[in-house]
Amino acid sequence: MADSAPTELDAFRAETRAWLEANYPPSLNAPMAEDDAPWGGRRAQWSNPDAKLWLDRMAAKGWTAPTWPQAYGGGGLTAEQNRVLQQELIRLKARPALMSFGLWMLGPVLLEYATEEQKQKFLPPIVRGEIRWCQGYSEPGAGSDLAGLQTRCEDQGDHYLINGQKVWTSYADQADWIFCLVRTDTSKKHEGISFLLFDMTTPGVEARPIKLISGSSPFCETFFDNVKVPKDQLVGKLNGGWDIAKRLLQYERQNISASGFGGGAGPELEDVAKEFVGVVDGKIADPDLRARIAEHKMYAKAFALTVRRAEAESKAAKGPSAATSIIKYAAAKLNQDRSELMVEALGTQGLGWEGEGFDPDALKATRAWLRSKGNSIEGGTSEVNLNVVAKRVLGLLDHQ
Repeated sequence: MADSAPTELDAFRAETRAWLEANYPPSLNAPMAEDDAPWGGRRAQWSNPDAKLWLDRMAAKGWTAPTWPQAYGGGGLTAEQNRVLQQELIRLKARPALMSFGLWMLGPVLLEYATEEQKQKFLPPIVRGEIRWCQGYSEPGAGSDLAGLQTRCEDQGDHYLINGQKVWTSYADQADWIFCLVRTDTSKKHEGISFLLFDMTTPGVEARPIKLISGSSPFCETFFDNVKVPKDQLVGKLNGGWDIAKRLLQYERQNISASGFGGGAGPELEDVAKEFVGVVDGKIADPDLRARIAEHKMYAKAFALTVRRAEAESKAAKGPSAATSIIKYAAAKLNQDRSELMVEALGTQGLGWEGEGFDPDALKATRAWLRSKGNSIEGGTSEVNLNVVAKRVLGLLDHQ
């Protein structure tokens, strides 16, 4: 029987594979250093020049944001074409061209809520990795109860004036711009919040890194002292920021859950266990640990399939739903369980912090285990996400 004629998607796959193989720099196959992550932005330091070359090439095709409209610098791909692109990137084991809160969180809500002028101004630089964004949401007194935020925004006629403080602002000390929730009406809670964009070099903005238990400082406390913001940098309606904030959180939970956060990043658990625990008949020597790793791998596979199904459902519904809270909750548990198993498999090597006598990868694993404790807090605490599931997915009501 003759083979069926190649489809348009087959042709797209062949073209995509050929382009990627011709344009992906081989030097990027080396392990990526922590300070070489492709975040982009004005302050970016490219220790490997090929990382910048890879970003420029992908951005020129719009493939850093493959499904965004071409009018804003995106690739204009269909969901099916994007799936092919992602499969081919995985096949090539290609390093991400760009890691960006602008891509994962801000861009999608700008496409939904911003004016045409704002889209033209902000979206193309996001695609090209020219601006690194940070998120101004949580405050010292408004974390889980985000709508209780108190950062004030006053109308000064030709501009807004911002005063207040944010905390746990990821990479604020390295960011170029911030998307920020501010209070524009003190007489209302949810209905008194607005969504602003402004430059982190604006006078009165100060970011101070917070050192974490893992020894790193990815988060900052950020202060605003009489910060002037042009009025055309308000996204959506005045006092209408809460709807945008909720939508952005859905995108955040969807994207951090679909990333390596979900238990698939780093060395394979099974390989580490075989190296440090030992092997009997080709299997991990400790049968109890072997069984728990097998259970974790099954959970990780089921999680990955669930994420794919949720992504398909969100595309059909023109955006993510409250189901992202289910994914975020499961992702946090999955990554924390993986980190616990990894440290256990390392044995005494998993006790190291620094110094000689410890395997460098083991030291990274120990710090990653400490860092994973924050997975059930960031992007909405597990408790808050369970409440969202109860109310908006299961339809349960609070009992008085």
